[in-house]
Amino acid sequence: MPQIRVPEAARYLGVSDDTVRRWIDNGVLESSKNASGRTVVDGLALARLARRNAVLPGDPDGKASSARNRFTGLVTGITSDTVMSQVELQCGPFRVVSLMSTEAVRELGIELGSEAVAVVKATMVVIETPPAS
Repeated sequence: MPQIRVPEAARYLGVSDDTVRRWIDNGVLESSKNASGRTVVDGLALARLARRNAVLPGDPDGKASSARNRFTGLVTGITSDTVMSQVELQCGPFRVVSLMSTEAVRELGIELGSEAVAVVKATMVVIETPPAS
């Protein structure tokens, strides 16, 4: 399993290094020492903790859908011309950007600060990994 140093673990979880160290001290997250004597955490354990701690606002409409990737958030940006618009949502720690017609923005009543749900159903999702060190 990949071993991740405390500062990187904190960055992935969106918390401080001190919080990760506190979690290690309190038994929330197990750690070990790498060959250099630095504290590391198991990548799988970190991923499981990230999943448990991930809290996004609930979906306001409660509709059943086959799309599993639903991100509830607030509209933080709208850039429009006469035909097309770019709409930005802040969904927890994630920024989601959608391109749509300006007509759709008007019809949906999308405005800065309004709540919206980004629904993603893609036939292709690209996953990248960092270079091996």
